Order: sequence, then C-alpha cells, then structure tokens
Amino acid sequence: MDEANKCLQCKVPQCRKGCPINTNIPEAIRLLRENKLNEAGKMLFFNNPLTTVCSLVCNHENQCEGHCVLGRKGSPVHFSTIEQYISTTYANQMVEGPKPSNGIKVAIVGSGPAGLTIAVILARYGYDVTIFEIKEKIGGVLRYGIPEFRLPKSVLDDFEYRHLRLKGIKVRPNTTIGASITIDDLFRDGYKAIFVGTGTWRPKTLGIKGESLGHVHFAIDYLNSPDVYHLGDRVIIIGVGNAAMDVARTAIRHGSRHVTCFARRDTVSASQYEFSYAKLEGVEFEFNKSPVEICDDGVIFQDTAVDEEGKLYVVEGSEKKYPCDSVIVSVSQGAMNRLTSTTEGLESDKRGLLIADEQGHTTREGVFTSGDVVSGAKTVVEAVAASKKTAEAMHEYLQSLSKEN
Repeated sequence: MDEANKCLQCKVPQCRKGCPINTNIPEAIRLLRENKLNEAGKMLFFNNPLTTVCSLVCNHENQCEGHCVLGRKGSPVHFSTIEQYISTTYANQMVEGPKPSNGIKVAIVGSGPAGLTIAVILARYGYDVTIFEIKEKIGGVLRYGIPEFRLPKSVLDDFEYRHLRLKGIKVRPNTTIGASITIDDLFRDGYKAIFVGTGTWRPKTLGIKGESLGHVHFAIDYLNSPDVYHLGDRVIIIGVGNAAMDVARTAIRHGSRHVTCFARRDTVSASQYEFSYAKLEGVEFEFNKSPVEICDDGVIFQDTAVDEEGKLYVVEGSEKKYPCDSVIVSVSQGAMNRLTSTTEGLESDKRGLLIADEQGHTTREGVFTSGDVVSGAKTVVEAVAASKKTAEAMHEYLQSLSKEN
C-alpha cells in the first residue's frame, strides 16, 4: 500500500507505455487503494494470464518502473511488488469452472509462456483445448529455464490448477508432436486449429575448438536440471545475458566457489537488476574477452577492443588461459526443426525459426505460432503480448470455419 500511495495517477501514464502488454497500471493501483482487490486481480488476469509470473520475472527496470515519472528524480513506484501481491492473493480465490463448450477442438503444442497464454484465452471462448507437452510438467522455459529462486515452481503448479484444470483444459505430458504423433494426425483427429509454441531449446554454439569436451555444458541444458551436474569449484561462463546470470547464481547455490562470466564487450546484456544480484552473490566478471579455445583445464581468451566505427576486433598476441573446472556456454538458443521436417507446408527460416505473420499465421493453413519459436529468445511478457494477438487470430479463423460449415 505504501508503494500504491506513491502513484500520481498520471493522465498519460508512462508506466503503461513501458509495459509490452499494456497493463492498465494506474487502474490496478486505484482499485487497490479503494480496497477493491478482487476487481484489480480480475483485471490483471484478464489482460495477462501470466500476471503472477510476470510480476516476478519481468524486466521491470526497463519497462513499467523504468518509465515511471517518479523515477526521474527519485524512486519509481515498484509495480512489480503491487502486481505480485494483487495477483497471488486473487489467484488463491479463483475457482471458476470452464465456459460452456462450443464443441471445437484446438491443440496447443508446448506449454511455455506462449502456449499457456493461448490455451487460457481460447478456453475463455469455450474451445475444447488440449496441451501437448514434451516434458512431464507444464511451464516450458518458465519451469525448466528459470531457477527456483527467481520463479518458484509452486507458482506454476498453482497456475496449472487454477487456469488449466478448473477451466477444463486437458494436458497430455511426455508427448512429442513431430515424432509418433504429427501435425497431420492432430488434424485427422478433429482439431480445427493448432498452435505451435515449442520455444527455443537448441543451444547456440561458439564454433571454437573444445566445445565437445566433457566439462563443457550449455546454459539451457544446465538450467533444465542443475542437480545432475558436478561443475567443481571454478566455473567459467561465456556470456553475460540474463540466462548467464541465472546460471552463475545457480552454480553458486550448488557449491561452486569461483564463478566468472566473460563478455566480449565492456557491458552486460542482462538487466541491471540481475547483474547487481549476481555481483552481490559473488559472481565475478571479465570484460573485453573473446573465447579462442576451450582446453581440458581452462579457456583461452583474447582481448577485444572497439575501433572508431564501433566495430569489435581482437587484439593479436593477447591470448591468455583462464583456469577452470567447468565451462558453460550461454550465447542464446535457437529452435528445433522437428516439426518442420515432419509437417508438409510448415516452413522455417535459415535460423530454424517458424515463418509467420504478425497475427501468427504460419505457412500451413490452420497452424499458428508465436513466442520464441518465431522471434528467437525474448522475454516472457513479450511472448504473452504476441500470443494475445495470435489467440484472437485463431478465434477469428475458427469462427470463419464454423460459418462455412
């Protein structure tokens, strides 16, 4: 309430402009001030089905809070705290069952941020929704790519109960679409539209000597199941994005004593919030270093510099080996190509990302997509924002089919 009372209720709220999903932040705060918490919660969930998640993992410093006018001369309104309180409190009271069925089946392939958003929105319209998930539990990158200390698994478990089971959404775990079951099989079995939200689970490589050695791992694989790795005391992480910060902080929590992130330039691409927490927890940083070769006992780096045109170059003769027990490569991810190789008419670009328009129509009629599998690895809220448009496009498509029949 202290944070809520700081809000100026601006006539042209910059915080809302900074939110990728256009959350009506002033209205949520006004309702909370007036003790209308349930109304505020309902509004937040209607606008963003993943509001409980986004309140924890969004890059607030560059979005809502970063645009707050109070932040220009002091401290902004910390809407993340307000959103977390409203959404979690309201979520515990959500008991509404499924809408009356319209008898139209829709398949969702993948239960990451995009797939969950699509599933919830289409269920609101009364569609019979089934989610096909390759792993044993829903969440995708939310569960298998974000550490517990940033996003507790209980948030996702509660989401599955409140939003999926209560709304009649079916979940088929441990099922790979593109293997035993194909897209064509789904159409054969009566699904009128299919959404593909398989994310980006293929690690990008450095392309340098030594990446196949036994002590080298990829960030997305490590975050999936960190308990099975034995990294040792000294760990080198190549990369300085948010995923690299998650890896570094997770490694420290699993016993590694000396964790260092290496960057090609003199800045980090991670948010300042995540960067500051990593430093606070003991992660060290080396800047202007480009990896040359991974060895059994370390990594050889060259110094880098920037020329007058802003282009990065390596300084010849500056090679130096940095010792370590393990190496984790964290330089983004790409999409798997299993679906495109087994589905006629479904096309991807040279990076393996699905080709789609702004509404999510792919090159195969009746198949839609959005999120990371289209744009590459982005934030959770960006996936939700794109998927809201795609959900409406799917609804429009399905209604047009109904009229034809």
